[in-house]
Amino acid sequence: MAQVLAEWGMAGIEALRDRVAALVVVDVLSFCTAVDVAVSRSAQILPFPYGDPAAAKLAAERAGALLARPRRAAGGQLSLSPASLLGIPAGTRLMLPSPNGSRLSLAGGGTPVLAGCLRNAAAVARAARGLAGDGAIGVIPAGERWPDGGLRPAIEDLIGAGAVIDALDLPCSPEAQVMRDACRTAGADIPQLIRESVSGRELTEGGFPRDVALALEREVSATAPLLAEGVYRAG
Repeated sequence: MAQVLAEWGMAGIEALRDRVAALVVVDVLSFCTAVDVAVSRSAQILPFPYGDPAAAKLAAERAGALLARPRRAAGGQLSLSPASLLGIPAGTRLMLPSPNGSRLSLAGGGTPVLAGCLRNAAAVARAARGLAGDGAIGVIPAGERWPDGGLRPAIEDLIGAGAVIDALDLPCSPEAQVMRDACRTAGADIPQLIRESVSGRELTEGGFPRDVALALEREVSATAPLLAEGVYRAG
């Protein structure tokens, strides 16, 4: 049955991946926004779990990919910062470690995974419906992590997931309906809400206000990044 289901984070993707025909991971600040910026410029993104630089370097070498630098690296290096990817050359293969979006992307099993955000919600919704046919679609807001490793729900991902669900225009589970309605209710307040959220303030105060601004651009991308054989490409 064509419907939308929604759950949070890794536990959510594990709960839904065998019940749906397509998954949409939503990590607005900043993994999915970075993926959209890069893939819309004909680059390829290889997600990799954050936390083991040596393993990431070896994996990038084996995949013939560049390894993204930490966001705070100097010198205009390609990184998780969406702003750093605005000039990424077409054809670049970039391994992009992240603590949330990358882990979730790789946890989809055999279910197709798309990377959704505010920039490409409609395009991702169209692609998800095409992939799922008459099957269900799972939307997974990534959230952030508390210091103890627990899930911290993040309003930017709640709103981003809601934007994708709204664009899907399908019957919703109660969880999906609440996310959709939160996005609709926020309306014109979305930029202020996300800028003043914990994640938005962290990035702005850390010197990355442009990353927040890029993430807040709505429906500026016709790209639906699709993960296939461990690589995000234009779907």
